[in-house]
Amino acid sequence: MKTAYLYVRVSTDEQKKKGYSLPEQEDRLLKYCHYNSIKVLGIYREDYSAKDFNRPEWKKLLAIVKQKPREDKKILFIKWDRFSRNIEYAYEMIGLLRKYNTTPIAIDQPIDLSVPESTVMLAVYLSVPEAENSRRAMNTANGIRRAKQMGRFPGKAPLGFLNNTGIDGRKIIVPKQPEADIIKWIFRQLAKNINKIDHIRKMADAKGLKCSRSHFFRIIRNPVYCGLISIKISSKEQQMVKGIHDPLISEVLFNEVQRIITRKRVVTSKTNELNETFYLKSFLLCPICYKRLCGSFSKGKTKRYPYYHCNAKCKTRVNALTLNDAYCSELQSLQLSQNVTELFSSILEDCNINIKKAEDIQERNMLVRRLRDQELLLSQARKLFVASVLGNDDYYAIKREYQINSQSIKGELSNVNTKLENYKKHRELMSVSFIDIFQVFKHLETADKMHLVSLIPPNRSDLQKRSVSLHLNSALSKILLPKISQIQQP
Repeated sequence: MKTAYLYVRVSTDEQKKKGYSLPEQEDRLLKYCHYNSIKVLGIYREDYSAKDFNRPEWKKLLAIVKQKPREDKKILFIKWDRFSRNIEYAYEMIGLLRKYNTTPIAIDQPIDLSVPESTVMLAVYLSVPEAENSRRAMNTANGIRRAKQMGRFPGKAPLGFLNNTGIDGRKIIVPKQPEADIIKWIFRQLAKNINKIDHIRKMADAKGLKCSRSHFFRIIRNPVYCGLISIKISSKEQQMVKGIHDPLISEVLFNEVQRIITRKRVVTSKTNELNETFYLKSFLLCPICYKRLCGSFSKGKTKRYPYYHCNAKCKTRVNALTLNDAYCSELQSLQLSQNVTELFSSILEDCNINIKKAEDIQERNMLVRRLRDQELLLSQARKLFVASVLGNDDYYAIKREYQINSQSIKGELSNVNTKLENYKKHRELMSVSFIDIFQVFKHLETADKMHLVSLIPPNRSDLQKRSVSLHLNSALSKILLPKISQIQQP
């Protein structure tokens, strides 16, 4: 009695577009075996693409075939495109199967491989699926290119964006919070060129941006965040098209970041650590030789200890953390005068922010009106449908259009409301940071600390008492007052 293995395969897109299914193929093969008195030794069901033979079930079948190389075996499938969609790999696999006395047979496209002329028909059967794949890939690539040329971003939205449907029913990407704000922060930090890129990545991860290291580097090089869509013209040339989506950052900021990250980095982790710990070193003088003190770590038995020290023969040194705390305490003894506090509050009411806020409020009102118009339109259509004036098809078409438009409008409305809420939070945070800047000095970033130290440098330091005094120029002395003096005032 004849024997054979059955192989059925389908990919997701084929099942959706062409109606292929594993049970349907299996049923036809079983009927064929029953009609031709063929014993089925096994059935192997596959749901992988046929672009190559790197398929789990096919590997299992091939391993079974190799176990009995001298026995004549047959592998049955419906058509040759179930076997392979790559003519090169197909011929290679047919040759391998012949070594193990195995014959592949397509029941809908039978070929007698013992007849030399049949190789012509085999070439046709194998080349047609590959041509279909190539044409499908070309059409897909052309569709993606046309979408990009129109300023659209096809495919899954990048991190920081969300796929949405526009008013016209076309797909569009919109900012997604809080990832969008974190990515804005990343580009601003990179533009400062102070911290190492990987250090910024770790800070962004702490803020809530979850992505791998390689994904992070793709983000900071992706022009979609500044509103540009990249179109590949050749292997060495790309074209940039203005996207229809709202950018997260400006093109100027994006180009500045690219300039910084593509050149040789001057920031190192060691330099960053030294600046973070020894931010007073440029302003401290040795009390013996009056040379500027340096900063370095001294290695102990269990950990390292930071010291400000003199490189001259005097060998002066003092614990860096103690001196930093002394400077911080002196800063915290200062506060802004009442008039300056009021001035900062006025500055926070910046006209540009107010203009943007007014524009967003106007946009929100317009979106609310549009949403009401959509609801009114659906209500009128419902009344006409109940009165039998409007047919089923027309009513459901209007309803589908309403659902698409209302969903898009609600998405835009949510984004506008988020912007308005951020204005309020921004004002509160800025107010606290301006007024209490001396109280939160320890929590500032290294660059901000060094900038504040350059404005209010340490004047004199007593290394024996581990104390410092502050130097206030004439301008700062007018707006800064000691807390004690204000408490003593009547």
